[in-house]
Amino acid sequence: MTIREFKMPDVGEGLTEAEILKWYVQPGDTVTDGQVVCEVETAKAAVELPIPFDGTVHELVFPEGTTVDVGQVIISVNVGGDAPAAAPAPAAPAPAPEAEAEEPQGRQPVLVGYGVAATSTRRRARKAPAGSAAAPAAVVPEQLNGHGSVTAAAKPLAKPPVRKLAKDLGVDLTVVVPTGPDGIITREDVHRAAAPVTEPAPAVAAPAPTPVQAPVAVTAPVAAGDARETRVPIKGVRKATAAAMVGSAFTAPHVTEFVTFDITRTMKLVEELKADKDLAGLRINPLLIIAKAVLVAVRRNPEINAAWDEAAQEIVLKHYVNLGIAAATPRGLIVPNIKDAHAQTLPELSRSLSELVATAREGKTTPAAMQGGTFTITNVGVFGVDTGTPILNPGESAILAVGAIKLQPWVHKGKVKPRQVTTLALSFDHRLVDGELGSKFLADVAAVLEQPKRLMTWA
Repeated sequence: MTIREFKMPDVGEGLTEAEILKWYVQPGDTVTDGQVVCEVETAKAAVELPIPFDGTVHELVFPEGTTVDVGQVIISVNVGGDAPAAAPAPAAPAPAPEAEAEEPQGRQPVLVGYGVAATSTRRRARKAPAGSAAAPAAVVPEQLNGHGSVTAAAKPLAKPPVRKLAKDLGVDLTVVVPTGPDGIITREDVHRAAAPVTEPAPAVAAPAPTPVQAPVAVTAPVAAGDARETRVPIKGVRKATAAAMVGSAFTAPHVTEFVTFDITRTMKLVEELKADKDLAGLRINPLLIIAKAVLVAVRRNPEINAAWDEAAQEIVLKHYVNLGIAAATPRGLIVPNIKDAHAQTLPELSRSLSELVATAREGKTTPAAMQGGTFTITNVGVFGVDTGTPILNPGESAILAVGAIKLQPWVHKGKVKPRQVTTLALSFDHRLVDGELGSKFLADVAAVLEQPKRLMTWA
């Protein structure tokens, strides 16, 4: 028989490991090209992996709950069609996933932000399957490109010369990650996919600093009996978030400013828009208007939408807004972003927000959806919190925290009246944003929400 091996791909732009959450196939099952065989969780999202060839499952190399390095073989498939000379002994049942590999119900939100830790990754020791006898077989390793997401159904886009090159080199275009415009596979992509995968030589690293132990929220049920503590491995989304937040906090000099104001008119506008027949079926809420106010304020203060390039010693001004929205999910707080939000109408922005939140709650947010953000909104008000001092999403210059909207006594037209009041907090990178710019931007957001007619007059 002929065995082909499927390796753990990099499904998230440079990530180095992923945890196998669930196997959808077992040894002996027939699989077809493009069939999803397992679900893995990276530091950014849960991703389903399709197999790129037809055959019969020969071996599941790692059980569920195992964290595997990118490039490690995770499943082998008999693609020869011949009966094996000696059938492998049945593998022992895969160990049950650890508690944290399941969908946790009581997970606490973590700080906003993402990034890849600069430290080397570790993989749990592999447990050898019981009775796994090596059968004589011709092993054909499957070469995968080193970065990007793997999709099951999309037909790869490539020009005829590139397709011919792939055929000549024996490269399966369905597993090549495109880097060309509009997702087109280039000749360089094919050459990278055809290059042999080699194990990198171990680098001589400087002694790592002793990590500071941070509080960790319990993500698994409290142990029964008299146990006084439950220890939960730091991995996946929480591990990446922690590394990103530490890097952001100690790289960018943070400044936070606050403004408390009367948002009553915006709340009335929300109710009027909900009753508008032209917006029937759309989700209309205060966050939608706040997002639109942020986009108006960015247009009036474009320097707020920038990034600091330390390597090039340049400030990168972004002429587009990929608006990040912090979303609570079973795996923690993630920050997908709406691409080119600045160009969207109010109905389009409403649909984008609804899709973003629904996808995040289902755990289907892709790594690509969490990359390239330029400005982030985090709504802590949904937890009844007045405000906070948010930490910047790495690579961005500012983040806006929206506090709870509460009925409070407020001086309105010279008299104390009950009004809807809220507090916004803007954290910004003081290397990029000085106090004047930060203050003007925050004041503009508040001014639009105090008088929402400015959505038209300032647009």
